[in-house]
Amino acid sequence: MKTNLITREGYDKLKRELDFLWKEERPEVTKKVTWAASLGDRSENADYQYNKKRLREIDRRVRYLRKRLELVQVVDYSPQQDGKIFFGAFVEIENDEGETKAFRIVGPDEIYGRNDYISIDSPMARALLKKEVDDEVEVNTPAGKKEWFVNSIRYQ
Repeated sequence: MKTNLITREGYDKLKRELDFLWKEERPEVTKKVTWAASLGDRSENADYQYNKKRLREIDRRVRYLRKRLELVQVVDYSPQQDGKIFFGAFVEIENDEGETKAFRIVGPDEIYGRNDYISIDSPMARALLKKEVDDEVEVNTPAGKKEWFVNSIRYQ
């Protein structure tokens, strides 16, 4: 199950994507479909078939984004969060071997295409919540339990 939380930046990004698809890309693709359809035989018209398929993809994504934007709850930074790990935190952790990881804890809609973001629903994020700098965190992974130490916490 997805958590319906999102950062202000993530919400704005999804909103920009929706606006671009609906106001710019969809009208352009619709023009191409209309033009290709006017050429006659649609069964062998690659322009028509490709753009019709792209139009369905755009409509599917627009429907998803509209529903998702209604459901998500934007979580803004609060000064009360300082010193502890909560949603939206930038965290750096280290294990006993000296391996470090740095990431931001965000909503599941924000992680795609980003290696420096993890979902609030992930085992790592769940284990880190409410921890402070120098706390030891035990995370259950498919390879077994791993221990990490919190090096730093910051908010944007």
